Amino acid sequence: MVSYLQVEGLSKSFGDLTLFENLSLSVGEGQRIGLIARNGSGKTTLLNIIAGREDYQAGKITFRRDLKVAYLEQDPRYPDGTTVLDACFMSDSPAVAAIAAYEQAVNQNDPDALHEAMTRMDRLDAWNYESRIKQILSQLHITRFDQPTRELSGGQIKRVALANALITEPELLILDEPTNHLDLEMTQWLEEYLSRARLSLLMVTHDRYFLDRVCTDIVEIDHRQAYLYKGNYSYYLEKRQERLDAAEAKRESDRNLYRQELEWMRRQPQARGTKARSRIESFHELEERLRKEREKGPVRIDVKASYIGKKIFEVKGLSKRFGDKVILDHFDYTFARYEKMGIIGGNGTGKSTFLKILMGQVAPDSGSIDIGETVRFGYYSQEGITFDEQAKVIDVVSEIADHIELNDGRKMTASQFLQYFLFTPQTQHNFVAKLSGGERRRLYLCTILMRNPNFLVMDEPTNDLDIMTLQVLEAYLKDYGGCLIVVSHDRYFMDKVVDHLLVFEGEGRIKDFPSGYSDYLQWKRGKAEQEAAQAAATARESTKSAESPKPTRPASPTKRKLSFNEKRELEQLDRQIPEMEAEKAALETEMSSGTLPIDELTAKSLRVAELIKRIDEASMRWLELSDIGS
Repeated sequence: MVSYLQVEGLSKSFGDLTLFENLSLSVGEGQRIGLIARNGSGKTTLLNIIAGREDYQAGKITFRRDLKVAYLEQDPRYPDGTTVLDACFMSDSPAVAAIAAYEQAVNQNDPDALHEAMTRMDRLDAWNYESRIKQILSQLHITRFDQPTRELSGGQIKRVALANALITEPELLILDEPTNHLDLEMTQWLEEYLSRARLSLLMVTHDRYFLDRVCTDIVEIDHRQAYLYKGNYSYYLEKRQERLDAAEAKRESDRNLYRQELEWMRRQPQARGTKARSRIESFHELEERLRKEREKGPVRIDVKASYIGKKIFEVKGLSKRFGDKVILDHFDYTFARYEKMGIIGGNGTGKSTFLKILMGQVAPDSGSIDIGETVRFGYYSQEGITFDEQAKVIDVVSEIADHIELNDGRKMTASQFLQYFLFTPQTQHNFVAKLSGGERRRLYLCTILMRNPNFLVMDEPTNDLDIMTLQVLEAYLKDYGGCLIVVSHDRYFMDKVVDHLLVFEGEGRIKDFPSGYSDYLQWKRGKAEQEAAQAAATARESTKSAESPKPTRPASPTKRKLSFNEKRELEQLDRQIPEMEAEKAALETEMSSGTLPIDELTAKSLRVAELIKRIDEASMRWLELSDIGS
């Protein structure tokens, strides 16, 4: 296997915080690697280092010579005044550099530079760069190329940045949370594209179905070291458990040895011999190792939900629109006790708006919501909350409560509660400004659950949470003794925690689906296949009907007959039109597969446009000749 990227002995620290030390990993030709680690372990920092956007203290990073690399950031940003098309030219790709050199040569009227630039444009096929950008943007449902990026939603910005990465046709693609803010349709498109594309991949994502279907290998960063698993996410789960079982056996052995050595330490007078001093040093090393293992225990969420009555909430005639855009249209719903509902739908269909109406943050245009007296909401929003950057983590929690009640009746201090969320005593006294994005999300979740809500409303809770925290959150929500509404594009998460779905289809249409996300996708695929089969059957019947002989009335004395050549032309059109339509359908199927290189996609797109024009012209001529011969 040809090596594309080699990372050797990499170390990175921020002050006294060490993210990783002596870390090594490699990416070979055709490998698609998923990178997994807890929040705060340095996943994004590692990708930034590899992409050349951050420095590091020690180690070596080597790319194969002339390797084409593209990087999709977790939260792409573009300067004010940038349009969608401008954003796609903000790249260090050779094609963009060639276009810039060509424009400079034209402006300077330099014949030699112009000749060199044109040769370079030919070699890189840069003449069609803009049309290729527009084709990819269109596949990602971005069609207003002159739209300012400041008007775009988070999902649209992500798609523009994704187009910017894919247009360069990289050999190595580095992705940081590519599915964040993408709806289901776009996630599936990207999943299929990456599964079929001939490129290598290094990716951070919390979407476990995406990992399972796209990746060939998993690299886990744990305790500042990298562990490679030669398989997809399901394989990783199995082998990781074997590693953890072996580590637990080692810890149990260490605990037994510690008890023996502790007894020896208590009996031992102050050591003077070299052997005794060495044994004492080994004891302290063992003690420190066990202490670190205790600090790095798993997240546990066992917060008690307060009592909730039979009446939850009832929605009657709820309507909401923004201008011409309909969000809700006379929507009625009665929420049941202990119900766990998932909400899905495309970006912009109104999912978050519905939650904000429920929470009283947005007023409906009409209708009412009657909420039960015992309902106590806990609202986890996409926007989160703004913490005081100079506050310490422990102070953020202590301001809410000094003690938290658990399901088994026990109470714990704010500090103990934070430890359940992987905030070690040392981290608890860090300032909020030092926390990573995922750690802030974990702290935000902590501040919500510690209030003992009996109705959780969660808008995209999986964004920025690591997989380890998600697994525990799923286990908690499955056994949660209250009500739940959750909006998420994370199929794996939704399958685990909800009983049924509200599907926001757009224009105020809402479907209640009585099962989970995977069942819904299977039903949707089956429906689409059935509709396609019906359409094909209808088309066959139409073709058969058109080909069958029809009774003709005697020609009017005033109406001329077809000439010999016109009859031949009509026969040719009868044969050519179906052939062109079949070719057009085949090309459109190929173009939507996501597997074509850009140059082939461009060529087929031009061919489809030509076929549409020819079919229209041929159809008009067929109608003219048919009218004469009728």
